[in-house]
Amino acid sequence: MTFSTISALSPLDGRYAAKLAALRPLMSEQGYMHRRVQVEVAWFIALSDAGFQEFPPLSPGARTYLLNLVKNFSEADGKAIKEIEKTTNHDVKAVEYWIKSKFEARPELQKSSEFVHFACTSEDINNTSHALQLRSARDTVVLPALDKLLVKLRDMAQAYAAVPMLSRTHGQTASPTTVGKEIANVVVRLQTACDRIAAVKILGKMNGAVGNYNAHLAAWPEFDWEAFARKVVETPEPLGLGLTFQPYSIQIEPHDYMAEVFDAIARANTILIDFSRDVWGYVSLGYFKQKLKAGEIGSSTMPHKVNPIDFENAEGNLGLANALLRHLSEKLPISRWQRDLTDSTVLRNMGVALGYAVLAYQSLATGLGKLELNGEKLAADLDASWEVLAEPIQTVMRRYGVAGAYEKLKEVTRGQTVTADDLHQLIRSLEIPDADKQRLLAMTPASYTGKATELAKRV
Repeated sequence: MTFSTISALSPLDGRYAAKLAALRPLMSEQGYMHRRVQVEVAWFIALSDAGFQEFPPLSPGARTYLLNLVKNFSEADGKAIKEIEKTTNHDVKAVEYWIKSKFEARPELQKSSEFVHFACTSEDINNTSHALQLRSARDTVVLPALDKLLVKLRDMAQAYAAVPMLSRTHGQTASPTTVGKEIANVVVRLQTACDRIAAVKILGKMNGAVGNYNAHLAAWPEFDWEAFARKVVETPEPLGLGLTFQPYSIQIEPHDYMAEVFDAIARANTILIDFSRDVWGYVSLGYFKQKLKAGEIGSSTMPHKVNPIDFENAEGNLGLANALLRHLSEKLPISRWQRDLTDSTVLRNMGVALGYAVLAYQSLATGLGKLELNGEKLAADLDASWEVLAEPIQTVMRRYGVAGAYEKLKEVTRGQTVTADDLHQLIRSLEIPDADKQRLLAMTPASYTGKATELAKRV
């Protein structure tokens, strides 16, 4: 079978391939190879500047050439590395040999070729490469997609700040709110989650086979290898990696920071699952309509249907993302003794986890763009729910010490259809100041929204 989007095993590379074009260069195997080349080149150039007699500083031309190997890394380069791996059966060694192959006809580089991957274990290269991948995906794809949702949600919170809506607690009618205030709740939660995603420091280690610089010190016992490794890890790109230095590790970087990132993304996703279900419910209640698109079909047999599919797709893909993200965060910090290989194959699925999340963010953005507020339905539900005013009436009664205020309102309203006349008759009979009586008589379900409008506008 010829590989194509319709023969792909994963829908991320099949049905949804076009939607994840921004993520693929970062989190694919080619993206992984690209970062490995970047790390090897940064380490090699830094070694040339370390003051070793055996490895003098590289010429400007050699430095430019090496940095261009990173800058211009292509799919053809990735395939060439895969060809080498067929012989080595070791992916990091294949990268090392590919770099050395690029030194041919360059005597200056050939002379120093044994300093490629010098004193490194594979995990020195891998952990920093994964860190570069993850940082780039977080900062250029995941957070911008979430920010797009936040912008739309803030706009909606402002636009609908004063539009009253009947609340539902336990599925039953409850004190009114506004549409904007309910969206503002999501904005605040999601912004907090995004801040936590962005705040996680992305770590990298370059300390050898078991984290002790054993091989490094065997070669140059008096050299400060820890300071050197820190400099490579923390120096900004392109000469360094621009990461946060991890000073303590076994063979692998402990991956605790990764767990923090994945847990933080999963928390944002959980908030969005909650929101997706709520919007689905509001569409079902008729509070929102969905814009029609010519040619689209909602049901193969029921022509009238306009289904909230974007919110359903978002919910499903957010669930898939979280299942993977939580496995990553639970599994990756665990490694037997100084290392086992179980993290390696799991780490290759970081892009899958993020892919489902990004796909869901896109579905939500599309769905939000289709929503239209149905003011008539919102108003009708409020006007049919005068029982919600039992709360303010009994609260005012209690202010003035009216005995049994709660119980009196419970008797009149609980489980019964309540009309405006029913409540007004009760209010007129109350022994409370006339000003408060008039205020209660003027109150409607639509006006009983507290500070909802102010809170929504403030978000």
